[in-house]
Amino acid sequence: MSSPVSSPVPASSPDVFDPGRRFGGLDRLYGTGTVDRLALQHVVVAGVGGVGSWALEALARSGVGRLTLVDLDHVAESNVNRQVQASSRTLGQAKIEAMSARIRDIHPACAVQPVDDFVSPENVAALMQQYPGVWIDCTDQVAAKVAMVLQARAQGVPLLVCGGAGGKTDPLALQAGDLSLATHDALLARVRQQLRKRHGWPSALAGSGRSRRRVPRMGVPCLWFGQQTLLPAQWGPGSAAGLSCAGYGSAVAITATMGLAAANWALQHALAAAP
Repeated sequence: MSSPVSSPVPASSPDVFDPGRRFGGLDRLYGTGTVDRLALQHVVVAGVGGVGSWALEALARSGVGRLTLVDLDHVAESNVNRQVQASSRTLGQAKIEAMSARIRDIHPACAVQPVDDFVSPENVAALMQQYPGVWIDCTDQVAAKVAMVLQARAQGVPLLVCGGAGGKTDPLALQAGDLSLATHDALLARVRQQLRKRHGWPSALAGSGRSRRRVPRMGVPCLWFGQQTLLPAQWGPGSAAGLSCAGYGSAVAITATMGLAAANWALQHALAAAP
């Protein structure tokens, strides 16, 4: 990797808080021992923006014992409307540092690993090898998403891919399923296209007759909003549309909904895999 990776942030002494009392609602919901099992889990969130920050918030409040945050961006004023770590106090800070401080305040015993880098095809293998666990992809770059899908498949890493949250207004339009089924999402459509065209994933046009109408599953779990994307009026017909919230309009009710759903996916996966 070209960018340095910082050392783990030392966790505060677990004696300063009572995990059973702080997170005991999870034991009452999922069964005795849930708090202890989640304390042993590791979740990696790539992209600490509108979706990733809320996923981390939920994971910290669920008592996950180790969280890795991967991002190279800094908090800007335009982030305040949708990112949990963005405020007047944190403007200009690295997103991973601002979010790490918030996680430590919520869950003092959490081992927080901030990674000052963007995920790319060049570093994804090293990142997944160094930080094994459940991965949540909250990035908005096609190349990064494709790289994570390919590497997760090669290493057998559980990965959830989040689609775009920009230009959406209905949180109840959130859907979960295989990448082959995602609709109304330009970001996921481009990821799907590249996987099929360049990496051998089966095409929806394979076969003939009745079988031609069947859409082959790709084995990539995703979240997306099944709602037509609203384009900013100033773009006008034929304007180049960006894929991130920075280009589209955005709202916290949307980004937070997807982030919380992503965290729930990771929690369910971790609990199912835990002894």
